[in-house]
Amino acid sequence: MNPAPNLVLVGPMGAGKTCVGRRVAEQFGLRLVDADREIERIAGTSINTIFEIEGEAGFRARERAVLATLLGEDGIVLSTGGGAVLDPDNRRLMRERGFVVHLMVSVEQQLARLARDRSRPLLASGDREQVLRDLSTRRAPLYAEVADLVFDTDRHDSTAAAEWLTRALEAQWQRTADTRASSATAGQCEDGPATVPSPPNPETR
Repeated sequence: MNPAPNLVLVGPMGAGKTCVGRRVAEQFGLRLVDADREIERIAGTSINTIFEIEGEAGFRARERAVLATLLGEDGIVLSTGGGAVLDPDNRRLMRERGFVVHLMVSVEQQLARLARDRSRPLLASGDREQVLRDLSTRRAPLYAEVADLVFDTDRHDSTAAAEWLTRALEAQWQRTADTRASSATAGQCEDGPATVPSPPNPETR
């Protein structure tokens, strides 16, 4: 069982957050939400257009509002944009309202995976490799700050990554359940056993 209300995937663009998230959501019977797609749905236009008209600051404001709404829900797998961790409020909500998984990827793999992708506004101009390295330098410590679990996707396709993540989550959540059960037993008194509230998410399959 998931002890947190939601499962949150963070990491750089090209790490496979949405693909892996979709497979993990299917395994646990949860709903996948892609934050970037939700921003586009609400805005009625593409992220590229939002960047062109409002700049990155405008996009980040929209992202902050969407994440606040989504993380107010329970029982979702949330795929976040690569820069979602830049905002301190986003990071706080992720820690408070989710079990956070950091999907890592090297710049070399990013370049290979994103070679034909023209939907990334931050890669629209300049040296792609240098841009990705600069982003990594700035964001990597923030991913580490919020992460409960880390997985390197470099040598794994989305299927293998999702299978590993599913097993790791089940093991992690079982340890949490065992710890809670032990704490409840230790807290027993003459009036009877202590009550431990059930996690809000459905049981894993």
